[in-house]
Amino acid sequence: MKDQALFDKIDLHLIRVLNTVLTERSVSRAAIRLGMYQPAVSASLKRLRELAGDPLLVRSGAGMVPTDAGLRMIEPSASILRAAEVLFSDARGFDPVTATHTFSLAASDYLDPLFLPHLVARIKKQAPLCSIDIHALSGESDYRARLARGEFDLVVGNWPAPPDDLHMARLFGDEVVCLVAKSHPAARRGWDKATWLAAEHIAPTPTHPGAKGVIDVHLDQLGLQRNITARCPHFGLIPAMVAGSLLVLTTGRQYCERYTAVLPVKILPCPIDFPRLMYYQLWHERTHTSAPAKWLRECVKSVAASLRKS
Repeated sequence: MKDQALFDKIDLHLIRVLNTVLTERSVSRAAIRLGMYQPAVSASLKRLRELAGDPLLVRSGAGMVPTDAGLRMIEPSASILRAAEVLFSDARGFDPVTATHTFSLAASDYLDPLFLPHLVARIKKQAPLCSIDIHALSGESDYRARLARGEFDLVVGNWPAPPDDLHMARLFGDEVVCLVAKSHPAARRGWDKATWLAAEHIAPTPTHPGAKGVIDVHLDQLGLQRNITARCPHFGLIPAMVAGSLLVLTTGRQYCERYTAVLPVKILPCPIDFPRLMYYQLWHERTHTSAPAKWLRECVKSVAASLRKS
C-alpha cells in the first residue's frame, strides 16, 4: 500500500525532469533543455528528493554530481521515457510537424562534413519540436549494445564488412583518394607506390591500442606499411593540417572535395588500389517498425543522396 501511494505521486513529467537533471548535472542547464524556469525545476527536484529519500544530486567542487542512487536512476528513467515515446507516437503514427520525439544517432566523423549539418537542418525544418542527440561513433563504441538498449535509433558509418546481426541500408560508396597541399611535391610530379608509402602521412588517432582504420587494414593485407608521422583524434581538423604541411591524408573523395574550395589543397589519385569506402546506416530490430525511426532513416537516406549529387 505504501509503494502504491508513492507510485501515485510520480508522473511522466517528473521522470523527465529527473533524467534531465541527472544527465545534465545542473539545474540551470536542465531548465534550458526542458524549456522551464529554473525555480520550477528546483521545485521538481525537491519533490524527487522527498520521494527518493536521497539528495540525488550533490555539489562536488565547482559542479554537481549524481549520488549513487541518482546514478542508478539514469538508465531506468531514460527507459521509461523511451517507452512512453514509442507507446504514443507509434499508436497514432508519426506526424513530424507536431511530434516531440527525441532522435538519437551515432555517426563517424569520417563522413562528408556537410552530412550532419544538413541532416540536423532537415530534421529541425520538418520536425521542429523534435530533439536530436548526436553521439561520436568510434572503434571502441559498443554501438550494438546501445542500439539493442534503444539508446541509439541508428548508427551511420563505414565498415569493410557491416555487422550481419543488424538491419542495414547502404547510403553511398566512395573512392579512396589523397589530399595534399597544393605546394606538395606530388602535386607537381605525381607519385608511384613507393613514393606514396614513403611520404609523410597523417591518420586518425587509434581509438584503442592496436586499432587500425580501413586504410591500414587493407595495406596490412597487401603486406605494405605507410609512413605515418602525425595522428589526430579530430578528423575535421586534418585537412587544415595537410594544407600547411607535407602531410598526406588518404580517405574518401567526397570528404576531400569539401575542402578544395576553402583550403590550398589538391586531390590526387592514390597509387595503390583500395576497395571503395562503403557507408551504411544500421539499426536494431527493436526500432525496425517504429514510425519515428523509419522517418529518421528516410531523412538520412535523402540527405546522403542529395550530398552525393552536389
